[in-house]
Amino acid sequence: MKSVKKAVFPVAGFGTRFLPATKAMPKELLPIVDKPLIQYAAEEAIAAGIDTLIFVTGRNKRAIEDHFDNNQELEMALRAKGKNEQADMVKNILPEGVECIFVRQPEQLGLGHAVLCAERVVGNDPFAVLLADDFLTFKGSGVTADLLQSFTQSNKTQLSVMEVAGPDISKYGVVAPHADGTVAGLVEKPAAADAPSNLASIGRYVLTPDIFEILRRQPPGAGGEIQLADAINTQAARGAVEAVKLNGRRFDCGSMRGYLDAIMHVAGQREHDN
Repeated sequence: MKSVKKAVFPVAGFGTRFLPATKAMPKELLPIVDKPLIQYAAEEAIAAGIDTLIFVTGRNKRAIEDHFDNNQELEMALRAKGKNEQADMVKNILPEGVECIFVRQPEQLGLGHAVLCAERVVGNDPFAVLLADDFLTFKGSGVTADLLQSFTQSNKTQLSVMEVAGPDISKYGVVAPHADGTVAGLVEKPAAADAPSNLASIGRYVLTPDIFEILRRQPPGAGGEIQLADAINTQAARGAVEAVKLNGRRFDCGSMRGYLDAIMHVAGQREHDN
């Protein structure tokens, strides 16, 4: 059984809900207090034992690469002023042994297409997918670590899910559960009345590599895009998908309200800890 050492971060989106702030700055670099969204997601993956971070980028996303790269000039300037703590922070954005790889998505054709763009780097290995828009608080080692633990027991695709009450369920990919708790299917953004459950799939996955062949053959789905949920639904029909309930809290930082709530939550935690 192969261990999961690679994680894909789809970061090619325009971030139109945050214009004009995201005209020149990637939305994934929007800070939650003092750390950008994408760094929280990267740290979660690294804490789970992942050592290869694959960023699927688009135009105007070079700043993400710069964020994870060394900046010796800044580090030296900080040390010259005696600001060694800040210099160490800049130097240690990523721990030793962790590699970043950047892949271009030439056209935004959906989340499934973004994942497919990473195929040559991922190869025939199982891999994680983390959506930085989903800012997660968690207990223990992290949400990705929980998914990997479940994966090691079954070698099946793993979804992180949470309960969503009322009409908001129509904003998500929704799990159709089997009686034994495994996943029978995944429906992308159903009408609330047609939702097969109240379990919504959120932006953390561990996927088996057969997902690439499914995505290559898959026609466009909702919004005319290649939907990852549709490909996972195909896997589920083969009995190859399981769900792990979120052990924590999710903030939708693709929305203004969710982003502000995340900032307030982290700021409150910092005040409490101090």
